[in-house]
Amino acid sequence: MRAMARSALVAMLIAGLCNLSSMAAVDKSLGVVAQAEHARLDSVAVAVGATVYAGDSFDTDASGTLRLRLGSSQLYLLPQSSAKLAQSSSGAIVTLVSGTAGFSSPASGGLAVATPAGLLRASAGKAAYGQVTMHGEKEILVSAFRGDLVLDNEGEFHNIPEGKSYRVEISDDGDSRADDNPDFTPPVNHHRKRRLAFILIFGGALAAGSYAIWQELSESPSKPK
Repeated sequence: MRAMARSALVAMLIAGLCNLSSMAAVDKSLGVVAQAEHARLDSVAVAVGATVYAGDSFDTDASGTLRLRLGSSQLYLLPQSSAKLAQSSSGAIVTLVSGTAGFSSPASGGLAVATPAGLLRASAGKAAYGQVTMHGEKEILVSAFRGDLVLDNEGEFHNIPEGKSYRVEISDDGDSRADDNPDFTPPVNHHRKRRLAFILIFGGALAAGSYAIWQELSESPSKPK
């Protein structure tokens, strides 16, 4: 009887430790707020230094901005933008719901931005600064300020070279329109649920916003404003 009681006690302790570990994993922070002006976390005004977790949502008003430090990566939301935070095995995933987000990721960073066209991240093993703007569910604008970006459309990988911007139009798989950007690598998945068309953007249409994001993301978090 004593042996059975001891076994039951050990099992209970192990189960308790497992639950504590699971709770700790769920509650593990993903980063902190590095800058906030007229911005909200889960619909409540957020202050610099606030800790952020998977499941948190963010939004900015017409004059607001928000910058998050997510490990060694950073995310910057422009005015009238909203996003949600999640976690994957490789790092943080930010789902852009509306507006514009800029992001920076070092060579070892794992930050990805989820868009209607797929997951956008820095090219593997390389540092990069980028920007993505939502234009509804059928169009996004993507810019690579420094370093190459990769857009993963459910296993179909497209390279976005440094210094270039593209308008990406999204259509159903039944649409016969083909990709019209010669810079992109050939599709590796012909059974995707959506088709993407890439149009190179010339000129300085994104110059002002790009410069602002570049300044913010290039600035050290410890550097005074």
